[in-house]
Amino acid sequence: MPDGPSTWQELYDGGVYIKDNLGVPLGLGLSPELDSRMATRAAIWSWGGSVQDENENVVLNSPETIEAVKFYAQLQNDAMTEEVFAWNPASNNQGLIAGELSYILNSISAFRSLQKIDPDAAADIKFVPALAGPAGAFASSHVWQIYVFPKYVEGDQLEMAKQFILDHTAIYSDAVYNSELYNFPCYPSTVPELDGWLTEDPFGSNPPNKLEVLKTVNDWSVYIGYPGTANPAVMQLFGENVVVNMVASVALGEKTAEDAVAEAHEYAESVYADWRAKGLVGGGDG
Repeated sequence: MPDGPSTWQELYDGGVYIKDNLGVPLGLGLSPELDSRMATRAAIWSWGGSVQDENENVVLNSPETIEAVKFYAQLQNDAMTEEVFAWNPASNNQGLIAGELSYILNSISAFRSLQKIDPDAAADIKFVPALAGPAGAFASSHVWQIYVFPKYVEGDQLEMAKQFILDHTAIYSDAVYNSELYNFPCYPSTVPELDGWLTEDPFGSNPPNKLEVLKTVNDWSVYIGYPGTANPAVMQLFGENVVVNMVASVALGEKTAEDAVAEAHEYAESVYADWRAKGLVGGGDG
């Protein structure tokens, strides 16, 4: 696969082949950390499952979710190692840099780190869009910038703080450039240079258009809560690693996919009920 995998099935086939023949495993996490949360959700979305529907009702327990969980567990068993159950957010970066992983699901930070350590090795790293499953190709946007004004900021200070955020957003090119294209803008018009930077990376990628695949990010990148909106309930489940633990328990052979998904769904219902009672989540009888 000179251009890398384009589907989850290709990832499985290629990952198993490389592990069996070269001893190099895949590197998708299954531990309570950020990258593992992203990877497991990407698979579930790509099979047509999700935590909630567009109206903020819990729909986790579905045939699509169960099939995605079975696939991901098999992927771990056949193409990865038990190390993924104890990963931290830096583990897949470190594994890629060390040449010990054939594929990771991450932001470009791992590649940027390798560029600084070994440019020749970095030139051998390639990027692909989100992997496609039976329902399409999906991946989660990775880390989100938000701005909060503490309640004690009032009067002129509050107005200056608001103006600072507006000015910062209006010239977001500085933020994108100084993040080495790690940060993308919420509003594309605020960074008119981005398309050109992705065509010719100002930070020395070899080849220069290595990051050009990110021009298609709007075709496959979604937000936590898809196909509904972000809300406190779905973010609580995200922070508590409910989906990751659900998949990990199946990969470890502790539960069947059916039981693990049913238990996670039941807990999700209780979380949604709590937030719905506070008027902060939709769905339900309303």
